[in-house]
Amino acid sequence: MSGDLKLNKIFGAALGTAFVILVVQQGAAMMYHREAPEKAGYFVAVQEEASGEAAVLPTDWGTVLPVADIAKGEAAFARCQACHNNAQGGADGIGPNLYGVVGGPVMHRAGFAYSDAMAKHKAEFPTWGYDELDHFLTAPGRYVPGTKMSFAGIRDTQTRIDLIAYLRSQGSGGFGIPAPDPARQPGAAAAPADGAAAPAAEGAPATEAAPTAPATPGATTQATPAAPPAATSPAPPNA
Repeated sequence: MSGDLKLNKIFGAALGTAFVILVVQQGAAMMYHREAPEKAGYFVAVQEEASGEAAVLPTDWGTVLPVADIAKGEAAFARCQACHNNAQGGADGIGPNLYGVVGGPVMHRAGFAYSDAMAKHKAEFPTWGYDELDHFLTAPGRYVPGTKMSFAGIRDTQTRIDLIAYLRSQGSGGFGIPAPDPARQPGAAAAPADGAAAPAAEGAPATEAAPTAPATPGATTQATPAAPPAATSPAPPNA
């Protein structure tokens, strides 16, 4: 009997505690409830992010490669040596041997287990040209989604240029450097708008209208004489 009474007391205490907690929650909600203002007191202007990346001109390889620092490119390649070998005839590592990669075909190492993503990329871009290598080195996973290469990429443009120049010196010297883009050289004039005449070069004489040919000396301009009036026949005499 005493055991049942003890259980009733415990149950009653638990029920009372739950009731008190419920009352406190409801009371606090009523006490601290706030209505949202119909109109904001002030507006904070936040610049929206652009939906796309800003357009960037392709690298002018004809200008940057001849002056690239190959020694710095070799130093940059040190971070690649954990996975890649670049010695002529060297074995593949975690990644393929990179000797002669610049200007060579994508998936140039026969027998290396390339990813399906790289095979798909090769169908669209079959050659490792300068632009293709630059895009890949910037962000491998973004340029070739699904590639096995887990390297995050090189964000510094000059470092990539130096690295590509160094890789070109390792078995890719026959891959030509394009001519510099004249439109991107210092002092290049902007092309005139369609239909607008190009400005004359500095010091060039101004273009004048062609002079009218002079009259021949001694020549006299005469008016064409009028035709003489037609003769009128005399009226016949009256009969």
